[in-house]
Amino acid sequence: MAAEGLCLARPRGDMAKKPARKPTRKLKTYQTSLGFYDLAIAAPSMKAPLEAWGAGSNLFHQGVAKESSDPEVIAATMSKPGIVLRRPVGSDAPFSEHPDLPTHLADAEPRHRPKKTAAELKERVPPPSTDEAASKAIVAFEKEQRLRENQRRKEEAVRKKQRERRDHSIAKAQALLEKAKREHDERVTKIEAERGAVERKSEAENARWVKLKDRLERALRRASE
Repeated sequence: MAAEGLCLARPRGDMAKKPARKPTRKLKTYQTSLGFYDLAIAAPSMKAPLEAWGAGSNLFHQGVAKESSDPEVIAATMSKPGIVLRRPVGSDAPFSEHPDLPTHLADAEPRHRPKKTAAELKERVPPPSTDEAASKAIVAFEKEQRLRENQRRKEEAVRKKQRERRDHSIAKAQALLEKAKREHDERVTKIEAERGAVERKSEAENARWVKLKDRLERALRRASE
């Protein structure tokens, strides 16, 4: 039949186009030491931890930051992706958001971390990451990153207002200083002008006195003859 002749063959399964599946980014754990604390964070790239740590330079290029392979550190950061975790520098304390203050900085002897047994290390190894877990971790990381960016913008807005208030105060004080200087210069000019007039009067009075004295002294000498 003609209708049957017009039917198009269905595309084969291997020829049908399927939407490309977006690859899932995976988080890695990065670690460094700044000030009194060791820092660690789970992030998708080296750029993210530098921003989260507030580093002004590339700590990875300087050799003071690295990707961590410590199972305990990885487990701690993966449980809170995107959050900067801390522990006292050089200690074997677990990483957390609010660690205790360092207490061993004055120790004369360097502290050595005890070696863990194979069984302990096996218990600490984090489970393999699935695509679903990786996606959840990325979502959590991006959420924390947005919170950090919002906080940064708020702090920058506060600093901007403080700068504006400071600049306004400086401009106001500068204007008052310049006004006072102009008034001072005007008064000095007036005083100098008045002083010149007084000096001229004084000179005229001295000249008048010299002439008068000379005339009177001559009259006195004639009267005495």
